[in-house]
Amino acid sequence: MRQYKEATSVKSKVSILQAFKTIIWPRRNLVFIGLVLIVIRSLAGLVLPWQSKVLLDEVVPSKDPSQLWNLIVIVLIAILIQAVTSFSLTRILSVQAQFLISELRAQVQKKVLSLPISFFDNTKSGALVSRIMSDVEGVRNLIGTGLVQLVGGSFTAIVSLIILIKLNPWMTLFVFVPLSIFGYIALRAFKYIRPIFRKRGKINAEVKGRLTETLAGVRVIKAFNAEAQENKIFEKGVNKLFLNVKKSLTATAFMTSSSTFLIGVATTGIMGIGGYYMIQSEMTTGDFLFFTLVLGFMIAPIVQMSNIGSQLTEALAGLDRTEELMNMTAEADNENRTIELNTLKGEIEFSNVSFSYEAGKEVLHNISFKAPAGSVTALVGSSGSGKSTIAGLSATFLNPNSGKVTIDGQDLSRVKLTSYRKYLGVVLQDEFLFEGSIRENIMFPRPDATEDELLSAVKAAHVNEFTDRFEEGLETLIGERGVKLSGGQRQRLAIARAILANPKIIILDEATSNLDTESEALIQRSLNELVKDRTTIVIAHRLSTIKKADQILVIESGNIVESGTHDELIALKGRYYELFTYQAKI
Repeated sequence: MRQYKEATSVKSKVSILQAFKTIIWPRRNLVFIGLVLIVIRSLAGLVLPWQSKVLLDEVVPSKDPSQLWNLIVIVLIAILIQAVTSFSLTRILSVQAQFLISELRAQVQKKVLSLPISFFDNTKSGALVSRIMSDVEGVRNLIGTGLVQLVGGSFTAIVSLIILIKLNPWMTLFVFVPLSIFGYIALRAFKYIRPIFRKRGKINAEVKGRLTETLAGVRVIKAFNAEAQENKIFEKGVNKLFLNVKKSLTATAFMTSSSTFLIGVATTGIMGIGGYYMIQSEMTTGDFLFFTLVLGFMIAPIVQMSNIGSQLTEALAGLDRTEELMNMTAEADNENRTIELNTLKGEIEFSNVSFSYEAGKEVLHNISFKAPAGSVTALVGSSGSGKSTIAGLSATFLNPNSGKVTIDGQDLSRVKLTSYRKYLGVVLQDEFLFEGSIRENIMFPRPDATEDELLSAVKAAHVNEFTDRFEEGLETLIGERGVKLSGGQRQRLAIARAILANPKIIILDEATSNLDTESEALIQRSLNELVKDRTTIVIAHRLSTIKKADQILVIESGNIVESGTHDELIALKGRYYELFTYQAKI
């Protein structure tokens, strides 16, 4: 929990300079090609207004058809160049942008999986899906056509401005004033919009997170007739998203209307000034047309920049959230974890271990016990007593607040996690199965296992007791989270997976709780085989299943109140005796 809070406190605000260094500069060759293409396209676009002036001022007065044909050929070549460069621009940069998005998604997903369990306990899976899939999408506007169009548009606007000044500096000055006002408004608007886009990413993640939960828990929702309640929650979320979008749309609409008004003022002024110059014969019709068309080439990129600016602002807001995630501390990045386990006997020892999920609310109090290599240690007690917390500490899913957990005498808090977990096998009460076939789920920990090893695990866990009845056998698809299997079938499949992994340490969290009496008897024989010569920590509510455990720890309110073998604890006639005799009566 402590590590999660530290991680989430990291905030970042990605600047254009950072984005340039990390995203654009490594792909500078492609970006340079894109810039060259957009410059060529922009210059080719200026051919049409230039030839329009030639048409009115030279070709028409001379009445020379050959000049007209030359002009048409020049214009057609320019149009062809525009088309080819536009296609090449999109093909090169858009494809590269999509490739970058896929790369970033892979990096973010890799980072997310490296974070500690406490992070996932406090974050909705749907929210994480949104951050991995959606937040990085805006990057296409950095490496794709967005940024290049911004630079290319700026180039076009500057070239057009130079031409306009040469044609008529006073008319150009009149245009420049309203455009400068628009530029100022746009910059202010982008500063206002960026936090809105950032908040939108967070709202999106919340809404998607809740939706993912709703779809996963549809059976519970229908069982309790709670569709209306879930609909209200979702409607509230999408309305919150709508209000956020409305804010950004208002700012964007203000920019658009401002540009329309200011450009309209500039155009009206140009008509007036240009009309006056033509009446005074100080400007030809061709010059006026040329000025008007080139003015369009200058104004269009500036207006377009408002849209591109919004896209870049949204991209940077998404990168803010992505960077925030990437800056979190991975559980394996702990600089204290330097010990590499090359071999493992499997002796686990707790020495005065205390743990709390929240500050001031301790759930384990100075727990001490030893689980010798190859032994079976059973944890029993009422719900919420701390059994699963002990199992979580043994699996390195949690770290003690004080005290020490050791493996073969080595402090687990200093052991590299991958070197320990490769010897670890876990079977949970509510075991997670992946959508796919029975074969794929069993082979999950060892995709390269041989067919003989697979069949041996299947037989040991008595999975063949039900797969032999399926038409597709091990290739049977089990649906999302194994929904097509019964609770007992899912549990046996999970045990087969653990058997195939061949771990040195086994943690069984109420592994037989979902089984009927017949299945339990089958699985108990499989578990007896599985735990042989392996250090095993068992959490069990059915005390009849742990009679043969080497030691039984009775946990109550975060303390070990009794310990010993089944016979010793029965003879003691304490808390374990009460629990066992109560279950025997049932």
